[in-house]
Amino acid sequence: MVLGGGGVAGIAWETGVLAALADEGVDVTTADRIVGTSAGSTVAAQVTSGLPLKDLLARQLDPALQTPELASGVSLEELWIKLQLIAQGPLDPAGQRREIGALALAADTVGEAERRAVIEARLPAHSWPERDLVIVAVDAHTGEERLFGPGSGVSLVDAVAASCAVPGVWPCVSIGGARYMDGGVRTSTNADLAAGFDRVLVLAPMADLGEPSWGRLEGTVEVIEPDEAALAAFGADLLSPEARTPSAEAGYTQGRGAAARVSAMWR
Repeated sequence: MVLGGGGVAGIAWETGVLAALADEGVDVTTADRIVGTSAGSTVAAQVTSGLPLKDLLARQLDPALQTPELASGVSLEELWIKLQLIAQGPLDPAGQRREIGALALAADTVGEAERRAVIEARLPAHSWPERDLVIVAVDAHTGEERLFGPGSGVSLVDAVAASCAVPGVWPCVSIGGARYMDGGVRTSTNADLAAGFDRVLVLAPMADLGEPSWGRLEGTVEVIEPDEAALAAFGADLLSPEARTPSAEAGYTQGRGAAARVSAMWR
């Protein structure tokens, strides 16, 4: 299972989709490997924490149960334009990632500790599960991807914080002398990291800047992307805490509608 990036709204939407699938008899959280990027890294850590999906969904739907989030204070429209210009420029992919890394390192953001506290509150458990869990981040200086997992020697909270460090919005995360930024800088889903598996389910709240990474996979691939109702629920700011309840509701509705085709592929 591949869980892609999409901000706070994406976390809520993915949780809704997964909870609905489980309620319809298709619990995809038992996947042999889970790849999580940015928002998807949060969801991956949550669904492998031992907390039931119905409780995870309640933490998105009910404002009284929602964990604290910080307002970004950044225009995502302006940021997206900057990232698109880099993606359309003359640099190769590695060079583009380094340029985005320079943007991330130079950004005026909240401190690492303040942002880490947000991630810590999101996660019901702070130790790695005994699962094949891959969390993707990108080295802000070199542009190289870094794959964190149970044997990486990096704490789960730090790995998720790194994967969720949106360039230009949140601080890069310091780990072992390096600075890491959002894994979505590589691709929004990093679905190619599920290569070798016969069946792959991809939840993609946000489109890739280029060719979708799941296009490189062989075997059976099922992709769930937000429908019109979900996009409306997301609103203009994927990082807005207020997007959680409507996005979770939209995800649940969409998950129920997708259950039959996911079940046909998954079983």
